[in-house]
Amino acid sequence: MKKTILIDLDGVLNTYKGNFDKDYIPPIKEGAAKFIKNISHKFNIKIFTTRNRLLASKWVIENKLEEYIEDVTNIKDICYLLIDDRCITFNGNFDDLEDDINNFKVWYNN
Repeated sequence: MKKTILIDLDGVLNTYKGNFDKDYIPPIKEGAAKFIKNISHKFNIKIFTTRNRLLASKWVIENKLEEYIEDVTNIKDICYLLIDDRCITFNGNFDDLEDDINNFKVWYNN
């Protein structure tokens, strides 16, 4: 049985860089389709996004990813990994976590 990976849409799979428009999802990021296809052999993939589910599903279809994406959801399902551009890995130390929070920068703002 394959493990599930939740992947954020904005800033990970598309070219979003902070200019949110609820009615428009930016184009797919270069390399994203190949990445999805490659990992789909070993993992179930769900798009994890706060965007409108129908709009995000349409984006998946327009980018010919529907055979690789199991679902589009805003629910944090049980998963093996979560891939997001706005995450911090907790290493078990709250002092480190506080520092990581205070020093966090989204990759496209570096």
